[in-house]
Amino acid sequence: MFPKKELAQLVISACLQYNIDTVVISPGSRNAPLTIGFSNHLDIETLSVVDERCAAFFAMGIAQQKQKPVAIICSSGSALLNYYPAIAEAFYSNIPLVVISADRPKHLIDIGDGQTIRQENVFRNHILFSANLIEAKNQLENNTNLLVEALEAAVFKKGPIHINVPFDEPLYETVKELNTFNFPDVIASKTKQSINYNKFVEIWNSSSKKMILVGSSFPYEALQNVLSKFTQDEAVLVLTETTSNLYHSKFINAIDKLIFPLTEKSFLELQPEVLLTLGGMVISKKIKQFLRKYQPKHHWHIDTLRSMDTYHCLSEFVQEIPVEFLQRLISETVVVKSNYQANWLTKNKERAEKHKKYLANAEYSDLKSFEAVLNFIPDNSQLQISNSSIIRYSQLFDLNTTLRVFCNRGTSGIDGSTSTAIGAAFAGKKQTTFITGDLSFFYDSNALWNTNIPNNFRIIILNNAGGGIFRFIPGPATTNATNYFETPHSLTAEHLAKMYNFDYTAVSSLEELNIGLNDLYSESDQPKIMEIFTPKEINDVVLKSYFKNL
Repeated sequence: MFPKKELAQLVISACLQYNIDTVVISPGSRNAPLTIGFSNHLDIETLSVVDERCAAFFAMGIAQQKQKPVAIICSSGSALLNYYPAIAEAFYSNIPLVVISADRPKHLIDIGDGQTIRQENVFRNHILFSANLIEAKNQLENNTNLLVEALEAAVFKKGPIHINVPFDEPLYETVKELNTFNFPDVIASKTKQSINYNKFVEIWNSSSKKMILVGSSFPYEALQNVLSKFTQDEAVLVLTETTSNLYHSKFINAIDKLIFPLTEKSFLELQPEVLLTLGGMVISKKIKQFLRKYQPKHHWHIDTLRSMDTYHCLSEFVQEIPVEFLQRLISETVVVKSNYQANWLTKNKERAEKHKKYLANAEYSDLKSFEAVLNFIPDNSQLQISNSSIIRYSQLFDLNTTLRVFCNRGTSGIDGSTSTAIGAAFAGKKQTTFITGDLSFFYDSNALWNTNIPNNFRIIILNNAGGGIFRFIPGPATTNATNYFETPHSLTAEHLAKMYNFDYTAVSSLEELNIGLNDLYSESDQPKIMEIFTPKEINDVVLKSYFKNL
């Protein structure tokens, strides 16, 4: 059974052509032709999520793990606007999200008809392409061309696109077969930038202080292997983030732990001559402040899609697959005599020893709880982390090297972290742990209103009764408006867990936490939530003491 409307059939056929096999649908009437068609196609998995904001982040989590486009479908009106936070995140995180919105015909817009807004180009600032289709017999060629351009952008430019599909009534008429439409073959563009490797090699081989900094990145063995070769050059220092999914004994992962105590003299010693960056967004505020003040002579950013002048000193944007550029560079590298790497690896080792010593005697707090949680996460599993203080705590620890780690750092918002983690858990199939703060969790609590949550999904909430990060960062405490920054509350997840059929455990001490963690990963016929209540007045004191100790 398929929709009678040709325009709906065209959209479905186009999605199939571009290998879109997962569609997340939010209920509505205007999108009935699309819902009927996608849900009845044997080659497409359709999933229902009521809340459009959650649906979009859920789909984004699936696309994050599958590394391919996932479509979301909604009705007309304000339903579409609820997609925007996830669209912005997908835009800055290079995640292919195909937004398909049903709409009223143009003659019903702005005349006082119900459930209508100006949907065309509504995401213009954060979308790769907007295809505004027209429901008319003479528009087949135009609609086809728009669909091809939109879907090619999603596939090859790795980001969100918007397909707006107006339908006049009737909406529920059906036919037995899907029509055949002609689309061009899906072929990636072969155009490549001409790269003067001799110039890069000459600069690289004449520099004694070279820093490679990697932001968020999907786990990629070839990248791991080629970067490992660079550690053999004593003039090269490799800095990686928690979300880089790169691990090596000579990579420095906990950047903030290394940089926080540095003096002016030490900053000058760390200042690189060449900075080579790759990957997505960088979390560490300290490294950004450092490189903006102590700029390198040369900054090269390597990426196939987007140039990012994060440190205000970009000299070369190399539009190339990072692995291919690095392989060519390492093949012509001449080892330069330098103590750059050795000095900073020694300092990093000293920091690690101080870190270990401090944590061994630290009070029960967010920091101490985070250490305990990280020690219990199973090998070879997926770790999803929410934003704000939680992702920053993770940056202080050397994580289990078998973990795959993800966080919504495109816009760094707290709004859809839980929904994204659920989508990633659904798609990844592996044991998935989501560590979140209380505000992030409650803000996205509708994420649990989802029938697709796997039983091996685990949520760990650090509940410090408000936005604890505002007790640490300078500024809020000097005002008389701290309650508006911190958002104090007395909420717990217990009743939400019961309503959505999650197993629930609450802990309020280190002893209770260790007992609870032992049980958290036992097999279950339902997903689980562990809520860790930490002392609000102690957390910032412990964290400030930790950095002072470094």
